Amino acid sequence: PNFSHITLNIFVCVLVFQYTRVWIPDPEDVWRAAEIIKDYKEGEPILYLKLEDETPLEYRIGPKDNALPFLRNPDILVGENDLTALSYLHEPAVLHNLKVRFTESNHIYTYCGIVLVAINPYEQLQIYGEEVINAYSGQNMGDMDPHIFAVAEEAYKQMARDERNQSIIVSGESGAGKTVSAKYAMRFFATVGGSANDTNVEEKVLASSPIMEAIGNAKTTRNDNSSRFGKYIQIGFDRSYHIIGANMRTYLLEKSRVVFQAEDERNYHIFYQLCASASLPEFKDLALSKCVNDSNQSSIFRIIASILHLGNVEICSERDGDSCHILKNDPHLAHFCQLLGVELEQMEHWLCHRKLVTTSETYVKNMSRKQAANARDALAKHIYAHMFDWIVEYVNKSLHTSSKQHSFIGVLDIYGFETFEINSFEQFCINYANEKLQQQFNQHVFKLEQEEYMKEQIPWTLIDFYDNQPCIDVIEAKLGILDLLDEECKVPKGTDQNWCQKLFDRLSSSVHFQKPRMSNTSFIVIHFADKVEYQCDGFLEKNRDTVYEEQINILKASKFQLMADLFQDTNKDSSISTSSSSKSSRVNVRASKPTPKVPNKEHRKTVGHQFRSSLQLLMETLNATTPHYVRCIKPNDEKEAFSFESRRAVQQLRACGVLETIRISAAGYPSRWTYPDFFNRYRVLMKKSDMTVGDKKLVCRNLLETLVKDPDKFQFGKTKIFFRAGQVAYLEKLRADKFRSACIKIQKTVRGWLQRVRYQKIRKSAINLQRYGRGYMARRYAEQLRLTRAALIFQKQYRMVRERRDYLKVRQYNKWFLVSAIYLPSPPPQFLLHHKAMIIQKHVRGWLTRRKFRRARNATITIQCAYRRMRAKRELKQLKIEARSAQHLKKLNTGMENKIVQLQRKMDDQVQSKNHGSTHVVEVHCSIRLVAYTMSGDGSQLTSLQDELEKLRAELQEAHTHMKKLEEKHSNEKMGLEQVRYQSLKGRKYIFFLQGYQESSASQSVGRVQAELDEERQRYQNLLREFSRLEQRYDNLQEAKVCFQPGHKRNNSTQSSLESDSNYPSISTLELGDTDDAIQVVEMGVEKAAMDIGVFMKLQKRVRELEQERKRLQVNLEKMEDQQESEDLAYNSLKRQELESENKKLKNDLNELRKAIADRASQNSSSNELQDGYNLLLGQLKAANEELEVRKEEVLILRTQIVSAAHQKEETTNQIILTAKSLVPLEVSALTLCGANSSCSVLFSSVNFFSLPPPLSSFLCLSLSLFVSLSCLAGGSKASDWGYLNEDGELGLAYQGLKQVARLLEAQLQSQARKHEDELAAFNTQIELLKDDIEKKQEMLNHTMSLSPEAQVEYSVQQEITRLTNDNLVRTLQPPTPYTLIHIIVLFIMSQKDLKELVEKLEKNERKLKKQLRIYMKKVPDMEGERPTKAKPQLTRQVTVQRREKDFEGMLEYYKEDEAMLVKTLITDMKPNAVSATVPCLPAYILFMCIRHADYINDDQKVHSLLTSTINAIKKVLKKNNNDFEMTSFWLANTSRLLHCLKQYSGDEAFMTQNTAKQNEHCLKNFDLAEYRQVLSDLSIQIYQQLIKVAEHMMQPMIVSAMLESESIPSLAGVKPMGYRNRSSSMDGEGPGSYTLEALIRQLGQFHSVMGEHGLDPEIAGQVIRQLFYSINAVTLNNLLLRKDVCSWSTGMQLRYNISQMEEWLRGKNLHQSGAVVNIEPVIQAAQLLQVKKKTSQDAEAICSLCTSLTMQQIVKILNLYTPLNEFEERVTVSFIRNIQNRLQDRNDVPMLLVDTKHTFPVLFPYTPSALSLETLHIPANLSLDFLTRV
Repeated sequence: PNFSHITLNIFVCVLVFQYTRVWIPDPEDVWRAAEIIKDYKEGEPILYLKLEDETPLEYRIGPKDNALPFLRNPDILVGENDLTALSYLHEPAVLHNLKVRFTESNHIYTYCGIVLVAINPYEQLQIYGEEVINAYSGQNMGDMDPHIFAVAEEAYKQMARDERNQSIIVSGESGAGKTVSAKYAMRFFATVGGSANDTNVEEKVLASSPIMEAIGNAKTTRNDNSSRFGKYIQIGFDRSYHIIGANMRTYLLEKSRVVFQAEDERNYHIFYQLCASASLPEFKDLALSKCVNDSNQSSIFRIIASILHLGNVEICSERDGDSCHILKNDPHLAHFCQLLGVELEQMEHWLCHRKLVTTSETYVKNMSRKQAANARDALAKHIYAHMFDWIVEYVNKSLHTSSKQHSFIGVLDIYGFETFEINSFEQFCINYANEKLQQQFNQHVFKLEQEEYMKEQIPWTLIDFYDNQPCIDVIEAKLGILDLLDEECKVPKGTDQNWCQKLFDRLSSSVHFQKPRMSNTSFIVIHFADKVEYQCDGFLEKNRDTVYEEQINILKASKFQLMADLFQDTNKDSSISTSSSSKSSRVNVRASKPTPKVPNKEHRKTVGHQFRSSLQLLMETLNATTPHYVRCIKPNDEKEAFSFESRRAVQQLRACGVLETIRISAAGYPSRWTYPDFFNRYRVLMKKSDMTVGDKKLVCRNLLETLVKDPDKFQFGKTKIFFRAGQVAYLEKLRADKFRSACIKIQKTVRGWLQRVRYQKIRKSAINLQRYGRGYMARRYAEQLRLTRAALIFQKQYRMVRERRDYLKVRQYNKWFLVSAIYLPSPPPQFLLHHKAMIIQKHVRGWLTRRKFRRARNATITIQCAYRRMRAKRELKQLKIEARSAQHLKKLNTGMENKIVQLQRKMDDQVQSKNHGSTHVVEVHCSIRLVAYTMSGDGSQLTSLQDELEKLRAELQEAHTHMKKLEEKHSNEKMGLEQVRYQSLKGRKYIFFLQGYQESSASQSVGRVQAELDEERQRYQNLLREFSRLEQRYDNLQEAKVCFQPGHKRNNSTQSSLESDSNYPSISTLELGDTDDAIQVVEMGVEKAAMDIGVFMKLQKRVRELEQERKRLQVNLEKMEDQQESEDLAYNSLKRQELESENKKLKNDLNELRKAIADRASQNSSSNELQDGYNLLLGQLKAANEELEVRKEEVLILRTQIVSAAHQKEETTNQIILTAKSLVPLEVSALTLCGANSSCSVLFSSVNFFSLPPPLSSFLCLSLSLFVSLSCLAGGSKASDWGYLNEDGELGLAYQGLKQVARLLEAQLQSQARKHEDELAAFNTQIELLKDDIEKKQEMLNHTMSLSPEAQVEYSVQQEITRLTNDNLVRTLQPPTPYTLIHIIVLFIMSQKDLKELVEKLEKNERKLKKQLRIYMKKVPDMEGERPTKAKPQLTRQVTVQRREKDFEGMLEYYKEDEAMLVKTLITDMKPNAVSATVPCLPAYILFMCIRHADYINDDQKVHSLLTSTINAIKKVLKKNNNDFEMTSFWLANTSRLLHCLKQYSGDEAFMTQNTAKQNEHCLKNFDLAEYRQVLSDLSIQIYQQLIKVAEHMMQPMIVSAMLESESIPSLAGVKPMGYRNRSSSMDGEGPGSYTLEALIRQLGQFHSVMGEHGLDPEIAGQVIRQLFYSINAVTLNNLLLRKDVCSWSTGMQLRYNISQMEEWLRGKNLHQSGAVVNIEPVIQAAQLLQVKKKTSQDAEAICSLCTSLTMQQIVKILNLYTPLNEFEERVTVSFIRNIQNRLQDRNDVPMLLVDTKHTFPVLFPYTPSALSLETLHIPANLSLDFLTRV
């Protein structure tokens, strides 16, 4: 067609430049691409081109040659999924786009406006699964990639929206895939619109397809499964748009195939299936069981078998040739008659004869063999056609429904335009039907275009489109082809040649009819698609479809019921079916008497007439519906997979009307843009000033008026801009030029910057090189100058010396010559020679002597070095030996001195034993005073202590006796000590002699040793004197200790080092040479340390004994107190029980009184005085009752506090005693250390250490000890004081202990600071809680004000009781801290008396209230009279209930008749917000407490009834609220909590590991509810699945918009030209609003918060989020795989950003470990795949290693869908995709393209026991559960 040249010629001067790409005709490929290599000017005859293989071509242009070639579209538009989105709409562009999509991207579907073009791939594709149906369901047609499911969804949606019937018209030639496309469309309707009940109509609709294919499909030369009939299936829907039934209509079955098949073709499939199954006893493998029962199957097989036998009947000709006969005993005829139940003789006769009926006579005429064979074949065709119609009718009956049909969708699967070498009557009818369908298609397209223009208020101009009505008139008009054919059939002697001649005579003037040049038996019809030549032979016979009535009558009389039914009269059948349709599906009626025969008009109707009538009915049906078109294309005749032959494809494109659609679209304004899309796409062409205008429409108007000068090239609609053909390409060219210039400018700038940077680097390097080079040259030059100057100086000096020497020689010679001349004669020559030889000898001898001297000197030095080294080694060895021997002697001497010191200490101990007794007595007195102070108040212990003192005195006498023995022993040991000391001094003398043997003589060494010995003796005497002085001082300190009053404490860790195991100080060798004082200090320190240790150990032992005695007395005291307290508690418990029982009785009496008064008041309402009195009395009773309840609660609270205070007092006392005990040894140590220092005594006595906290007392004690030590050190001016005080390093240890204590106090200070901060934070939290409490109380107050006065009082009392109970619970559960313990003890001590007084007051008030109650009870009978009252039956175990009313055991009792009310209140009518402010899962806890009570009373019926009612009620609530996420989450939490409670309190040890002791007491006692736990577990799983379903349903419309379409990163997404589907009027206002990523995350957050508020386990909530993220991944990835417009780099960037935001949300909610991130890994990899490079083999390897979560099909699909948004981006090449496929062949991926959106992960309910105790649970009053009794 040349329609595109009209628009293209306008742009010749603009677009036909050099490098413009065009299409030129080609005899083989139809169209071929070329490029203009020279600018073309209008009027030139030749256009210079270059083909793709670089071959030059001169293309002639002119009126007689070729028109201007078609322009090619930009590469960015190649591969578009809608052909109308192409800028240039013409045949080569359409053909090339289809070829690119089919061969390179393997896309078989493409939109062309309202038409879906489907190319047969000849390969099974994984794009028709249920997950694909789910992906297309609910989506707009233009949003997804082209697909048959998209067309079906559009039809389904328009049916529901417009309430108008729809039709899907599937057409195409044989083998193009029409039947498969229709089948997939019906599968979509069956899946999406499945039946609401259990009729499974959709399955029957799908099951009818194999039946119809078996009897109506056959193998042809073009298709192995070609449909040889047309069918129109109406799928009916009800008002809910569920399938309720279907109906099928068939058109023009090819009956001739039953008896004749062309070469390489076959008969219908059913015959071959029957033959292949002939050996089987039953035919159940023919896929007919779903719609046809077994009996009808066997009947159909009998008819088919009879047709086969009839075809094999052999007819023999007689000799005359005018008659024929059938052989006797022909087996096939016999089988035929037997199968159909007809008479053999009659059928044999009438197969060879016929009857002629005239007005007067009837003749029987013989038939020739040919006529008989034709009659036989006609009978076979007739039988098969009737059987075919019967099967269709039977299928329709099975698909029929009694429900009222609201609307339907029809699927028309009809043959496409056909043209063969020999075209007969069947091809004529097929092409006639396609002419009618094409006319309807053209009118519909034209109508849609007109509606679009009118809607957008665009001036409408008449578009000249092709109308094929003249061609249709040639066929069906009066005296047309069909009329003339029917007329010729009526002529007795009519022939095909006569009919053909009539056609030539009548229709030769029509432009659509032609006569062939070389034939008189054929004619040509010019159809809309092509010229077709039809052969006239057989037209009349096929149109008549003659079958003899005698043969039909034989079949009517058949014994085979189905055969007789097939050939009943139509009128009878219709009447029968009408009258009996309401009773049965099929009723057989036969006449009892023969009736006169009526001429059968049905048999006289020709096939052409019938086909025209049915076609007219079809067109009326289609015109009453909204059509949707599917055009199937056969890509090649060899049936090769994804092979595209351009010649075959373009023939079908012309025939199916696709190009006509493009022509109609191109005649107007084919390109259409919405204002926002146009603004986003072409804003780069705008100026900065234009962008400031806020109105985008005005900006677009100004831009277009500036760019396109011709106003006819575009129109502004209400919402869109309309462009003429080629204008978008022009705008794209401007946009590309703008980008190109911008890119050039950017490249220029960048390259300039790079060159400048490079130049600057080079310049800087050159300067550096020059600088260094010049510096080097300068340095070289300077060096040269220096060297030159030096050389000159050297030369000058050398020349000067040389000249001077010459001068001196000359002068010497002159002098010598002068002297010689004057005094001597001239010397002889021999003399001169001798003189010179002497000079030489002198120098040589000097040199030899010097050399000899140097050698001798070097040898001497070497010898000296060797000798000195040898001597040094000897001296070193000797020194080592001496050092070792001297050191050994020193060590022996040290040991000897230590032993001397030890012996001296023992001697001094015996001397001082006299004073030991008195010192011991003083120490015992001090210890007694210390213990007496500790146990102040215990007078009974004084006597025992005095006795102990007497025992100590006796021990003192024994010590005196022992001291005398020690003195005797001391005198003996003293002599040995003198001998040892003499030996030691002798050894010392020898040591010092060895040390000085090299420096002095032997006499001097002896004198020095003697002097040293004298000094040692003097030092020893000094030490003895110092020891005496210190011993006296120690005695003074002991006396001062008696005056000291003990009171401080000291930790064990800070004790003095007197308890150290080392009693001797280490004496170094350097100290041996010190003064005598040092030795004396050491000896005295050792002795003193030994004495202190003995005293201290005895004191410690005594203290331990006293401590044990104190403990024994303390235990006795505690036993007495416990006995007294138990007696008081027993008395109080008895009294409390008595009061409680009396209270219960009074309460019951009060309730009865209240009921009686209420009943009487209702009867005597007329008495105002009685009513007033009743009201007054009732008010007083209520007040008294309320006051009584309040007092009872206060008594319980105070009693609890008393008990807890007693326990706390006991613990505090024990702690204080332990602390005091640990500090007693420290006090003794401090006293011992202080001694007689008066200031220390005063200091110690003035401090009461027991009044300080333990850490402070320890620190103070240690500080005072250190102070005393320092004072003692300061008091002495000699080194002896320091040696005494620092014995064993005690001061160092004390200092270290002080530092440790300081660190301890610092740590305590820091902990107190942190505790202060924690307390401050706790106070802030408490403030917030108080604010919340105030708000809750405000709400409670508002609720209370809305109640009646009585209800207000009860509600307030209940709230107060709950508050006090909760406070008591909190105080009980909180562990006491030390400070809290002390505080409680203080409060207990101060307020014990007040509490007792308060209890007494409460008891008095209680007695007063009881008296008032008795008075009221006496007045009640007077007011009530003798009228009896009816009360509920009393509960069992009333005593138990009364006793446990105050000791709540976590059980709730209810009456059996209140079970329905309980279930209704807690489940049926429960709203989640009603218990939002209480404990989570409160209904579950209440139900379990009721179950516990039923188990407690051993009532199995009550347990069974309650659990069954609970489960059923939960199911009903969930069924009623099946779309409410909050309700579903609420009951999932409660059901799982009830399940956990049944496990936690089941008594099974596996579930009791985390229980408290109280919770273990609450375990079930009588019943094992394991079966109910399993039922609840199954119910929880069902609720979880419903929760997932509801959440996914809520998120479904948000996912695609939020993840793929919303611009999270603004201005990143690009816009491409849209096709018709994206801009059609049927799409306006369709679909949900756009959602952003924030909305999706907000929805997820809402789900998570709701689950958290309802108390759902975090593990289950994590699994819900994981499942939702899987759904997000599946929907997002499926849409990505089905949408070409989102497979771009920018979408990948948006998607990665969106995923990062969702991961951030997961981390914020602490859900990143739930596995949700793993579920979105495929989408992450898909986003990365869109962004990575896709060129080289390295890129392919990177993609294969990156996309591990994607299958090979998904990777290849994304690469095929990848679409550059700009022409600067490169497409993915086919070779690269093939490389990817080859690399991924080894993967064992599941052959799956789309992700299963219905997949659900198995849920796991982890066991999570509750920490809440049932007895602490509070039931809010707003639940109205007053009928429950706390037990």
